[in-house]
Amino acid sequence: MSRSIDYGNLMHDAMRSLIRKVLTDVSENGLPGAHHFFITFDTMHPDVEIADWLSDRFPEDMTVVMQHWFEDLEVTEDGFAVTLNFGDAPERLYIPFDAIRTFVDPSVEFGLRFETQDDSDADEDAEIEELGERPAAETKDDDTDDDAPHKDAEVVSLDSFRK
Repeated sequence: MSRSIDYGNLMHDAMRSLIRKVLTDVSENGLPGAHHFFITFDTMHPDVEIADWLSDRFPEDMTVVMQHWFEDLEVTEDGFAVTLNFGDAPERLYIPFDAIRTFVDPSVEFGLRFETQDDSDADEDAEIEELGERPAAETKDDDTDDDAPHKDAEVVSLDSFRK
């Protein structure tokens, strides 16, 4: 019986652990500086909890932006829950870490992409990518008034951030 090391799954676990640590820090201390996240996830994952109208509108995947306005970020071992604003309608979402397809912080040109066997060669289970150029995205200035009106959450395509 031959045994092998499953580097792909080990890498995915390490990448999900990194996301968990980052989100836990944000839930405890807020977003530092210009950091913000684009998180794309599989809306069909069995443990994803989103409003029916969102899953109808985004039947395969959805990208949420955590930047200016989000509330009640709760991080667990398996995923995170957050309230985002969609056109003045707050919606609670639960996203398991294993439903995440990409996690990008354009403020520091950092991104993680979880490859599936359908998306890549069998040898390439996980990829850490360096973003080539900084996307045009709003950033919050450190001297901005925290009582200023918050913007609605946006759903964006990550294709514009890829090389």
